[in-house]
Amino acid sequence: MMSISIENYQRMLFPYAYNVLGTVEDAEDVIQDVVIQFSKVSSGIVNNPKNYLIKSVINQAIQLKQKQNKTVPADVWLPEPVITDEDLQHQEIFNFSLLARMEQLNPKERAVFILKEGFGHSHEEIGEILSLTTENSRKILSRAKERLKSIGSINKLHFRPVVSDIVKKLINAIRDGDTDNVKTLLAEDIQFYADGGTKVKVVAKECIGADQVNKLLMYVHQTYNSALEIKLTMINHQPAVLFIQGGVIESCQIFEIYQNKIIRIDAVVDPEKLKTLI
Repeated sequence: MMSISIENYQRMLFPYAYNVLGTVEDAEDVIQDVVIQFSKVSSGIVNNPKNYLIKSVINQAIQLKQKQNKTVPADVWLPEPVITDEDLQHQEIFNFSLLARMEQLNPKERAVFILKEGFGHSHEEIGEILSLTTENSRKILSRAKERLKSIGSINKLHFRPVVSDIVKKLINAIRDGDTDNVKTLLAEDIQFYADGGTKVKVVAKECIGADQVNKLLMYVHQTYNSALEIKLTMINHQPAVLFIQGGVIESCQIFEIYQNKIIRIDAVVDPEKLKTLI
């Protein structure tokens, strides 16, 4: 029987599980379960351990995602943020905005998209992993891409910017109460989403348009954030701001920037999704 350390596979398997599930703890639990089961398998039974582990993790993650989709309310749900400023381990996780949009895909569409676009698996390999025909894999990928395109995805899996000057300008303008300057940094059709989970009631779960988002940002700053420490960082390869009080992260805002305009802001306020950032 094989004796395998979970840590030996964490780096390789985490992006697969996390990109399907969007949560760190669930991804780690799936990986732990799979590796423990694998450690009990005779080495002669598994010809390709890497492929076996990827297949097992992806399929277990899909099953868990399907269960979660039945129990999570049909509301704004954002992924759990992961700091990626200097972390090579997390290079293969998808950017935050794309993960959020991928909630519109069913788990199998999500898995096919991740395997093909994120990791470069062939349709033959995807078919083996997900028990699909090659043709079905192609059709599912096409459907997933069309669905993402219809909701505005710009189809970049991994951003690699430095912390954006635009975000710094936005923070300074908000602090100064300069609403005119704030508006110049926002796209006209900017989208704002907030996820407080079950413990925090957010001011607005969804807000669309530069005027409304401008007002919302100013209100949130004046009411909640003006006295908090601010830290600029990178979350899932996108510029982000952490709002901290007494060493505790109270909220996190992640920015999607396109053609020098902020086109989307995701605000994670759910304390359960912020605890891994500490």
